[in-house]
Amino acid sequence: MAEAEVNSYLVLGISLFMLLNSAALTVYAERRIASFIQNRVGPNRVGPFGLFQPLADVVKLLLKEDVTPIHSYRFIHTIAPIIPVVTALMTIAVIPFGEGIYVTDINAGVLYLLAVASLGVYGVTLAGWASNSKYSLLGGLRAAAQMVSYELPLGMALASVVLFVGSLSVVDVAASQEYWWYLFLNPLGAIIFIIAAFAESNRTPFDLVEAEQELVGGFHTEYSSMKFGMFFLAEYMHVVINSMLITTFFFGSYHLPFAGYWLPEMSPLAKAILDVLVFTAKTIFFIFVFIWVRWTIPRFKYNQVMNLGWSKLLPLSILNFFVIAAILFALNAA
Repeated sequence: MAEAEVNSYLVLGISLFMLLNSAALTVYAERRIASFIQNRVGPNRVGPFGLFQPLADVVKLLLKEDVTPIHSYRFIHTIAPIIPVVTALMTIAVIPFGEGIYVTDINAGVLYLLAVASLGVYGVTLAGWASNSKYSLLGGLRAAAQMVSYELPLGMALASVVLFVGSLSVVDVAASQEYWWYLFLNPLGAIIFIIAAFAESNRTPFDLVEAEQELVGGFHTEYSSMKFGMFFLAEYMHVVINSMLITTFFFGSYHLPFAGYWLPEMSPLAKAILDVLVFTAKTIFFIFVFIWVRWTIPRFKYNQVMNLGWSKLLPLSILNFFVIAAILFALNAA
């Protein structure tokens, strides 16, 4: 808490439980919000207000036959869905949910996040290749190209935040926003990071990896049962994780706006509860933004996605990094 760190095993258990269940809640929220945006009735059959629809989906996936194409590379085809789920679960280790409320604080937490995020592409790429299907292979190739293209501006946006903090610890990044959120100090970096986070999540308008109208289902065309369910779970887990990362790096993490100037002293328990509630509220807001964008903006063309990443976001992120570095150097020299 404020003076003493909460037991890391307790935080790990609760955060993993919440992350796994948040995927089901996000699926339900997406269906509800989509129905509202499209002026139609959402899930309303399974349970009151359709609340048990995600559970029904899980049961359906568990009972479906697990079909593996006869000409696929069976071992890789089987383990590919596990990779994106594991990378999402690994990310939670360094995210602080409040003052002293985190699993671990490593002095290279930002590098850890970038390294784990880069591993997620292997699951999608291997799934597309191991299926031995042209639609799946095209989806896998698109995934590799898209994720590599947007990891660079995403990494530069995080590097611009590190310049302010002077530390690669994610806990330090969160703690340093008590007075000023990095959204106000680094607005261009925030915009670049949010766009790159959408692309890394393979969400509309960057869902060229699946592209149902073009590639049937993309990399998971040849998947069924819980193997497909794991890809489905991983997508929504990454939506939740990316919402947490946007909150952590640019929107004050668990801090209220300018909290250092006006928030009174509180007991450790009250402060811990407030921190978690603030962090959760911000995360939920960005999950809503992910859903809102999906049902509002149409899919880009592939050349537009590549052009945006390499010709727009990457030069802007590099320029933003050097401008911030120059300003901070001048201020420190003065």
